[in-house]
Amino acid sequence: MRLILNWILHALALMMVAYLLPGVLVHGFGSALLAALILGLVNMVVRPVLTILTLPLTILTLGLFYFVLNGLLFYWVGNVLQGFQVLGFWWAVLASLLYSAIATLLTGVVFQPKVRIERI
Repeated sequence: MRLILNWILHALALMMVAYLLPGVLVHGFGSALLAALILGLVNMVVRPVLTILTLPLTILTLGLFYFVLNGLLFYWVGNVLQGFQVLGFWWAVLASLLYSAIATLLTGVVFQPKVRIERI
């Protein structure tokens, strides 16, 4: 149940990014669900391989190339899917940063840690 809720929250984050940025287009909530699923799979499978392959460049740029890598993956998913479109590379870089921030905020609010106070 938590996985499905997390998936829905990421789709909502993608819809918010499309609302805030004119360079990102999502054609409905179903497309956002599919795009969130594909983004999650790409981040789970492809990103670790590309991170290792581009490690020297990432070290040379003091970690800034990692933002470019995130943007490239976001842009690639936008080109692969029919209902999800990113209009340019720099829109993809900005959208990936915003998507990450919104998704982190949403999951942090919904799945907030349970604080337990014990008496001494």
